[in-house]
Amino acid sequence: MVVAAFLFSVMGACVKWAARHYGIAEIVLYRSLIGAVILYVFVLWRGASLSTARLGMHLRRSVNGTVALALWFYATTLLPLGTAMTLNYASSLYLAAAVVGISFYRHQQVDAKLVMAVAAGFAGVLLVLQPSFSRDQGVVALAGVFSGVFAAVAYWHVRELGRLGEPEWRTVFYFSLTGTLLGLAGSLMTGFSSHNREGALLLAGVGVSALLAQLAMTRAYGSRHTLLVANLQYSAIVFASIIGVALFGDQITMVGWIGIAVIIFSGVMASTVTARRRHSSPAEITSIEPAAEK
Repeated sequence: MVVAAFLFSVMGACVKWAARHYGIAEIVLYRSLIGAVILYVFVLWRGASLSTARLGMHLRRSVNGTVALALWFYATTLLPLGTAMTLNYASSLYLAAAVVGISFYRHQQVDAKLVMAVAAGFAGVLLVLQPSFSRDQGVVALAGVFSGVFAAVAYWHVRELGRLGEPEWRTVFYFSLTGTLLGLAGSLMTGFSSHNREGALLLAGVGVSALLAQLAMTRAYGSRHTLLVANLQYSAIVFASIIGVALFGDQITMVGWIGIAVIIFSGVMASTVTARRRHSSPAEITSIEPAAEK
């Protein structure tokens, strides 16, 4: 998971650089196309089938995931890399808030620690957003927030597809295929950029780092140490912040650093609380891990 977190941060850096040559829709297109082609070759090699009876659920998951990806790419190009990554990884807090809301709706007992984690997490989001709003970057900051919201919705569908027996490679393939189609549609509307060696290498870096990160993350979750893996995923925020400061000269205020720390702490706390709830009540849908819609 630490390797996956580092590779996702590298992908974010490649996106930030690639945005100097290409539009967001084009980056989504090429990032998704690389994954779709490689996964399709994998399916042919395995002799597996892409046929599914859950096409509607795949479509909902893929559209939400692609929107989350595009919004995160947009936020990455204009916000400090660590800030954009933090806002995207706040998706786990939105899932925790959903768990709290469902518990209230079902008149179930609500864990006070989980409520505290959600409240603290949203306070952290406000701290992270505060410097952005003061620099007249409100729209970009909101794009980062909503990237986490759409990622949370997409991840919820991923969990449901997993419960229904859909293999992860099929879920990722439809996500990549949808991203390719939506990215192509967006690129046709905004226009295509001319290629050069630097731009092509950066696009390849986005696609390859994303694929390797997904493989590493899949391997990590396959270890069944779900809580440890979910919490280690937050190291992507640390890596992204360091890369942003070192390579792009990102300036993150003290308030922003405090907000990042609060969000990480709240996410870890929410994951721990919900893991204990799931252990004591296996029937409950309370698992919360950061959604890596990248």
